[in-house]
Amino acid sequence: MKKSVLLILTLILSVPAFSSEKAEKSDAPVKEHLQNHFKFYGFIRNYFAFDSRESVSGTGDLFYYLPKDVLWNENHTEDLNAQPSFRYLSLTSRVGVDVNGYYIGNLHFGAKIEADFYSGLSSTSVKGFFPQNSKGENSKVSGTAQLRLRQAYATLSWKDLPMSGDQTATVGLKIGQAWHPMGADHPHLFSLEAGAPFGPFSRTPLVQMDADLGSHWTITAAAIWQMQYQSAGPAGSSAVYMKYGMTPEMYAAVAYKSKGLVLRAGADLVSIKPRVFGEKDGIMVRVSDRKTSLLYYLYAQYSKGKFAVKAKTTYGEGGEHMNLMSGYAKVGVNEADGSWNYASLNASSSWVSFCYGKKWQGVLFLGYVKNFGLAEPVKDGKVLKDEVYFCSNGFSNIDQMYRINPQVIYNIGKLNVGIEYQWTNVYYGEYYKENGKDYLSSYAKADMNRHWVGNHRVNLMVKYNF
Repeated sequence: MKKSVLLILTLILSVPAFSSEKAEKSDAPVKEHLQNHFKFYGFIRNYFAFDSRESVSGTGDLFYYLPKDVLWNENHTEDLNAQPSFRYLSLTSRVGVDVNGYYIGNLHFGAKIEADFYSGLSSTSVKGFFPQNSKGENSKVSGTAQLRLRQAYATLSWKDLPMSGDQTATVGLKIGQAWHPMGADHPHLFSLEAGAPFGPFSRTPLVQMDADLGSHWTITAAAIWQMQYQSAGPAGSSAVYMKYGMTPEMYAAVAYKSKGLVLRAGADLVSIKPRVFGEKDGIMVRVSDRKTSLLYYLYAQYSKGKFAVKAKTTYGEGGEHMNLMSGYAKVGVNEADGSWNYASLNASSSWVSFCYGKKWQGVLFLGYVKNFGLAEPVKDGKVLKDEVYFCSNGFSNIDQMYRINPQVIYNIGKLNVGIEYQWTNVYYGEYYKENGKDYLSSYAKADMNRHWVGNHRVNLMVKYNF
């Protein structure tokens, strides 16, 4: 590998060794071609983040989800999770290339590849640093950050297709890893989580069609797979449930655009196979498990001058594979073949963001999540905690949560400096205890001894764009 890299560098550096006359003849067309078809971009981004208590967060603790529940010591006098922390990292710096300008007739070709540097880091438990009853959830991050794939896709676009009157249509096809179409609309935030878990967040392999019908309407449809962001299940979060379910996630939406206004409505269908094998009469057999969920969403944005507002709300079943605080539960067994029956949890997740200014920008983000539980109670009157398959970045005893997040950004040329304050408050409930096991109610809700737990986060960002 090292020899190959050295050979490539030697060839690149040897180019100036040719005569200047040849360079003048060959360099100009190459430079012009690169300028016309390739756009290189990226940024160096540094985050400084403080939290007032132990929380669930990823990507070096920069991608924030929610504060952890109270963890009392043995004599119930001190909350062990009320521990502040601070970190400073630049591993979300990014590089990317957009390719466009190639066409045959009215068929246009394009591509994108984008990466950041989180890959290569590993987490290990800090032995003896945290109490035993913290279950080793606290860890250290070690290693050297390496390039991680974010997006990589090709596009085909058929432009100027005739419609009635003087209207024309454009039909585009996107194939590869890209933003999940339900999570592509982000609030006005510089924080890494971009509004999650109050809105869908996922980049994933897909085949997506966008049809712009005239100047106002767009229809979108997509077949989606899973990679980094995955469904929950008996074996933990994994893409294996979709693999053996052999059914891609299906998405459809319609959008309207006019003079700074965008309105969009859509739905997302997921059908997975949580188990392939099970037991019947003590014998291992193949089972016919299947769980299907349907999630709806509405999105709106409006901008005029220096003011802009965006809002999104989702309602329906599941969505844990898009970092939403939801999931599903085992609700029974089919005696005929040993397969399990499942029911999705219902939840709503909403956010709104306001932004004003250009050089100096003020932003206010408000988010709210409500867990409604199962649509119908289970027959046994309770649900085992271990048989509720919830978002891996949340907890099944969450009833509701909200976030208030103001921020100020100063833009000077290609440099952005911002500071934000986040107040995230979660309404937790306690599980029922029975025979040493934890249970939820018949609606898969933790409705005992409910209480609020909040975290103060202060986040500073320094970013240079190129």
